[in-house]
Amino acid sequence: MVHTFKCLDRFFAIDVESGSVFEIDELTKELIDCDNSPLDISKGVFSVYSQEEIKEAREEVKSLIERNVLFSPEPEHNPPVYSGVVKALCLNISHNCSLRCEYCFADGGSYSGERMNMSKEVALKAIDFLVARSGSRRNLEVDFFGGEPLLNMDVVKETVKYARSIEGRHGKNFRFTITTNAYELSDEDIEFFNKEMYNVVLSIDGRKDVHNRVRKTAGGQDSFDKIVENALRFRKSRGDKQYYIRGTFTSFNKDFATDALYLNDLGFDQISLEPVVLPQSHRLAISEQDVPQLVEQYEILAKEYIERRKTEKWFNFFHFMIDVSGGPCESKRLVGCGAGNEYLAISPDGKIYPCHQFDGKPDYVIGNVLTGEFDDRLPKIFASANLTTKPECMKCWAKYYCSGGCSANSVNYCGDIHKPYTITCSLMKKRVECAIAIKAIEAAQQEK
Repeated sequence: MVHTFKCLDRFFAIDVESGSVFEIDELTKELIDCDNSPLDISKGVFSVYSQEEIKEAREEVKSLIERNVLFSPEPEHNPPVYSGVVKALCLNISHNCSLRCEYCFADGGSYSGERMNMSKEVALKAIDFLVARSGSRRNLEVDFFGGEPLLNMDVVKETVKYARSIEGRHGKNFRFTITTNAYELSDEDIEFFNKEMYNVVLSIDGRKDVHNRVRKTAGGQDSFDKIVENALRFRKSRGDKQYYIRGTFTSFNKDFATDALYLNDLGFDQISLEPVVLPQSHRLAISEQDVPQLVEQYEILAKEYIERRKTEKWFNFFHFMIDVSGGPCESKRLVGCGAGNEYLAISPDGKIYPCHQFDGKPDYVIGNVLTGEFDDRLPKIFASANLTTKPECMKCWAKYYCSGGCSANSVNYCGDIHKPYTITCSLMKKRVECAIAIKAIEAAQQEK
């Protein structure tokens, strides 16, 4: 399978199975799209080229095919086998939040249940659970999530302290991430984050009016000014350690490229903006009709992105960061994030879920860290939901970049873990195209 496309006024070809990426001209693109079928050189793009030029281009395409870097055959994949090894946990450290974001999948942090914080007992049991089920794996990931983790920082600190105290004994290395709205971020919190957190994710949606429209406080007040003040103070102290600003775009800000650039103008250099995923009946939901405009926004952003990265306004945009020369191994490309299998979530009452987006759904309870219960039937189902069991995904040129997409989205919006959520698919494909075009253009600029 070969995918050809035009992006940022350049033409490219991706050989799906080999992973080869080529920058090509329009003639070569048309030849590849014809897949070596007979050509009518009097029509379309071919009419502006001489027979000699067409012959030369065809020979080049033929050579790439013979070298197995174009139209390379699909290998026989070995489906991943369920091992029972857990590599990462998401601790929903608080089922409460200082904000009431209109699009929140967690219903204002409560996950449609009781507002509560995770106890120290549950948190430490979760760490023990991860160690016990991690096998020989050394590096373990723990994400503090919510709700809002700042509402339960004492337990966050106790959890980190405990994990650090046992990692040497068990031959483990913990890497912590925390996701926060930064509304109540103190200097003490910042100091702790800089010392212990491998990565810090702060939520800001973009322009002031965009953010305030959907991210109100629990009391109904605007949150933008206080959050940005805190986030900038954190950014100044963070140095070169990992962090990023994560925003969400909705039907209210389909011009999200403007929001990404605005965040950069504020002083942030690590930025991500994600499409909201909501039922189509919700007023903030993105529809299929919105996709063409959103696709255009990625290209608008990509053009400015290239220019800014030559200046003091250099920044990374999460979805444009792609490794075209290496990337994940085959098994990782087949399974993606590992939710429900290698990655699990723990609720404040100790229940184990496939990931944080399943928290509160009774049908997806795997066990409980307090009681020691663990039913591997669901993890085995999630482990089996890889590319090889997703027929629609296996036909897609972008399959090795997204690995079949988000299982939660598949379940919530398609009713089947094996079916991709098509809106996300369309946007993912455009992100990949833009990322490849950016890589090619920046590489060419460096050679000059």
